[in-house]
Amino acid sequence: MSTRMRRAGLAFIAATMALAGAAYGVTRPAAADVVAQLNGPQLVADMGAGWNLGNTLEANVNGVPSETAWGNPVVTQAFIDKVRAAGFKTIRIPVSYLGHIGAAPDYTVNAAWLNRIKEVVDYAHGRGLYVLINMHGDGYKSVSGSWLICDAASQTAIREKYQKVWQQVATKFAGYNDHLIFESMNENFDGQYGNPTQPCYSNINAYNQIFVDTVRRTGGTNASRWLLVPGWNTNIDYTAGNYGFVIPTDQYRSSTIPAGEQRLMISVHYYDPWDFAGTEDGTITQWGPNATNPAKKSVWGQEDFMDGQLKKMRDTFVTRGYPVFVGEYGSIDKTTYDSTNNRYRADYARTLVATAKKYGAATAYWDNGWNGQHGFGLFDRNSGAVTQQGIIDAIMSGIGTQPSSSPSASPSVSPSVSPSASPSTGTGACKVTNAVNAWNSGLTNSVTIANTGATAINGWKLTFTLASGQAITSGWSATYAPASGAVTATNVSYNGSIPAGGSVSIGYQATHTGNAAAPTGFTLNGATCS
Repeated sequence: MSTRMRRAGLAFIAATMALAGAAYGVTRPAAADVVAQLNGPQLVADMGAGWNLGNTLEANVNGVPSETAWGNPVVTQAFIDKVRAAGFKTIRIPVSYLGHIGAAPDYTVNAAWLNRIKEVVDYAHGRGLYVLINMHGDGYKSVSGSWLICDAASQTAIREKYQKVWQQVATKFAGYNDHLIFESMNENFDGQYGNPTQPCYSNINAYNQIFVDTVRRTGGTNASRWLLVPGWNTNIDYTAGNYGFVIPTDQYRSSTIPAGEQRLMISVHYYDPWDFAGTEDGTITQWGPNATNPAKKSVWGQEDFMDGQLKKMRDTFVTRGYPVFVGEYGSIDKTTYDSTNNRYRADYARTLVATAKKYGAATAYWDNGWNGQHGFGLFDRNSGAVTQQGIIDAIMSGIGTQPSSSPSASPSVSPSVSPSASPSTGTGACKVTNAVNAWNSGLTNSVTIANTGATAINGWKLTFTLASGQAITSGWSATYAPASGAVTATNVSYNGSIPAGGSVSIGYQATHTGNAAAPTGFTLNGATCS
């Protein structure tokens, strides 16, 4: 299964839309020394719910990438803030280079394009979110100007070009902290939907190895940064099965990484069953155990299948220390055929996210910006308004955080998540949510601080009391003192302002002696968060 048909069809529709624009903005990136190094399980827990800024920086016209080419408006800080406010902690930003790459032997990437990529990354990274950027459309045969083609004859030139482009991208972001993750490529394969072929798969493995070696050798945080690599067409069976996928070696990684830990992730996508998730007709519009019309439900690809697929990834990679990232999933809007369709789209998203979490995988919903018939959109890209709150609530429920549409209701959470009680009133009113991920003698806690007051908070201190026996060993997106007992977390330079209705995410790693409970007694600038 590939999402090529999805992108091609939706891109054609989007290309007919009027192009829109908005002002650029700049946000200061997070400093490289703020974030603690997290192992695989800690990283997956901290990434939370993910979302794709699809059909934007990978959009192109005649092989030249252009942000608005497929009908989406220019990305702004205000829009990314809306995505963050909806509860997403990770944003995947697909990027194409194509005609913005110069001639051999230097293959210089257009400076203005690299700078614009950096601006969009900064919108999210500067707010403390995880950000993933990749090389997206360069490997699609159907895209004009594509060149990262695994069955092309000129593999020596392709590899040289690939190495030069990633060297420039990695150098551009070498000072960014570990909340930035690089992904080597997207859905690379030979364009045939049968079993993988050789030497095509060997070439994909070679691209992944060049990517890892090149990024590591640029130094800075890149020597220890998490890197994401796919197998054949990001297909679970062809990645986890015995079809030829080889995990790259990581010989140039930083010596600060513990010897028993990995810093590579495995990328897959999930759109099964395609007749529900992507086929643009009204034949199959329902999914899961709550389906009411058997004729509208696919005969395969239900919950048991989903569970089995993600379990394969756990058994093959997660158990060996390689976390998994389901970098795309979702289902198109078929409400024009079946008014109940969104109910099943929400069920699908909730189940995928919860199942991935169970098996040690992070996720990112595919949003192409298109709302209405056959669209994946969750937001109006122009206004930032949420268009599919039910699906967003389902995603947050699956990941174990409170749906944003019902802030006063009790959230559906996993046992490791401890929501706060009702926020206080007045200036600085706040709501705090903890997401604790514990193991034998340690834990991480991802803390979301929401400003429920009517005015912005400029500069903040969050105080709380750790459970007996806990001691903070490292933290990110805040400074923490002291390490145990009554702790004060103080904002860092890039997240000191919390707009009314907005939130920031911070976190820490701690040791414990058997009591891994979430902290208590939260106050923000003296106001009780309960």
